[in-house]
Formats: sequence, C-alpha cells, structure tokens
Amino acid sequence: MKKLLRFLLYFFFVFVLTEVSDAQDPAFSQFYGNPLYLNPALAGNKLCPRITLNYRNQWPSIPSSFVTYSASFDQFVNKMNSGLGFLVVSDNAGDGILTNNSFSGIYSYRITLTDEIEMNAALQATFQQLGLNGDKLIFADPSDSIPGSHSIRFPDFSTGFLIGFRESIYAGLTVHHLKQPEYSFYIDSIEQDNSKQLRKITAHAGAIFNLGADDWSADIKGTPSVSFNLLYQQQGKFRQMNIGGSFNIYPIIAGIWFRHNFNNPDAVIALLGFEYKQYKIGYAYDYTISKLTNATGGSHEISVAYIFDCYQETRKSSKIKAIKCPSF
Repeated sequence: MKKLLRFLLYFFFVFVLTEVSDAQDPAFSQFYGNPLYLNPALAGNKLCPRITLNYRNQWPSIPSSFVTYSASFDQFVNKMNSGLGFLVVSDNAGDGILTNNSFSGIYSYRITLTDEIEMNAALQATFQQLGLNGDKLIFADPSDSIPGSHSIRFPDFSTGFLIGFRESIYAGLTVHHLKQPEYSFYIDSIEQDNSKQLRKITAHAGAIFNLGADDWSADIKGTPSVSFNLLYQQQGKFRQMNIGGSFNIYPIIAGIWFRHNFNNPDAVIALLGFEYKQYKIGYAYDYTISKLTNATGGSHEISVAYIFDCYQETRKSSKIKAIKCPSF
C-alpha cells in the first residue's frame, strides 16, 4: 500500500507542477451526477454497484452544437478493499465534424485513516479515438480541402484522490491526461503538425448537512438535507469555478450554481432532480450570462443513475464507510 501511495503522489507532484498550454475537455454541469468523469477516485465511493448515464447538449440554438454522452459502472469490492469502474464517453462537435470517443478502466484503493476519515486513491487508463470528417468542412479554396474521414488512437492516463469525513464532508483532486498525449490528423513532408491533449486539474469539495436529525451527518432516508459544493478546473490557460448547492426534500432535489471563467461570468445553472428508491434522475439548464448571451440556447443536461441495494449487506461484512458526495 505504501508503494502505491508513493507512486500516486509521484504522479501528482511531478505532472501537476509542470507547464501546460491551451485546450478544454467537455464539462458537465451536474459534475457529481457523472462521478467517474469528475474523479476516478469516486469509483466505489457509494459501496454498492452503480450505473450512471449522462447526456449534454451545449448551445442547441447554434448550428452544429456540441453533444456529449457518457455511461459508467462502478462498485466497491470488499475482498480487494477497492473500487472498480468503467467509463465510456462520446463527444460530438460540429455535427460530426470532430468526434472524440474514449473507454476507461479505473482502479480505486480505499484507505481508512481514522474511524471517521476515509480516503480513495485511484488510477485511470483510457483508450481514446479522435475522428475528423473532412467532407463536412467548407474551404474558400477547394484545393485546401481535407476529403474523407481521418482517425487517430492513443492511450491516456489519469489519477485522483478523494477524502471523506463522517460520510458528509468531502474533498478531491484529479489530474487528467498525465502525459499530455500528442496527436495529429495531418502530417506533410516538411513539418509534423503536433497537438496535445492538455492536462486538466480539478479540485472539488463540499458537505452534506442533514436538517432533520440531531446529528447533522446522520444518513436518514426521507429527512431534509442541504449540500454546498465548490469545483475548480484548470486546463492550460482556461480556468473555471462552480459554486452553489442543493436542497433535498425527498424525493425532490433542487439546486443552483454559478459558473465563472475568471475572465467573465459564464452561466447560472439550475437543477431539478428526482430520487426514488435506487433511481435518480436529474435535469440541469445552463442560462448563459456571458457576452454570448442566452441566444446560444444555453445548455441542457440529463443524468440518470441506478444504485443497487446492497448497503446494509456491505455494512455487515465490512467496516468501510461510504464517501457520500451529492448525486448531481
């Protein structure tokens, strides 16, 4: 275990502190509603097996908008003291001009620091395919066209940490694209046109407070609760921060967030969720307040999750505690 921790810490301090340049991955407004995309250390954090589906349509009023899909599965394995996860992401930009498809396998190791503090440390290995449809590109000079479809494939690696206190307060740190893999669609005889998958650093934290019990950290189904969340992301020169929270009166969850890109305010995000037994469904709408105005149509996002009912069984067979980040 000590060797694993030293290995993960090495990646953080070597790769986080190096310089990166401009680019940006797709971002989900319901960041906790897509847990494995946010942080691989969230694999197995709920202890029970979990299936999550996500859909995002960004700026639908603009022709050739950005549409992103993702699907994931994860669960905690008692015998391994670990979480395992699988994540598939498909991003379509410009009505199929540029596509990015990836498949990831995730391993997250659980460390019990004290009776009230749990920690996950994770590694993520990804196979990525980037596609370009040159037939959909329009050039002023037809001789500059790039006919046909082009595709490149490459591996990618990420890592993450997550820590939880009394199953109610949590914080995490993630580094995606550790090696900043290089890719290029076009190579001529004189010069190779290289591009990089820029390193993305994500820090997130928050807390869940139970309003219907003497113990604010108690997990009592059906009692009102409130959560506060903060997310910071940096990828090259691009930076953004989400801050907000949600209020839960079972089975309804309502929330609001403000997203700021540091250069200018970006969007106000409204969330409405429904939770019943093992099912969770969330809808979020991004109202654009930047210079683009809401003429873009904002963004629509849907998340669906199913968490298998194994919690009591897991409790009996293990002293491991859940790290309960919000579901949306």
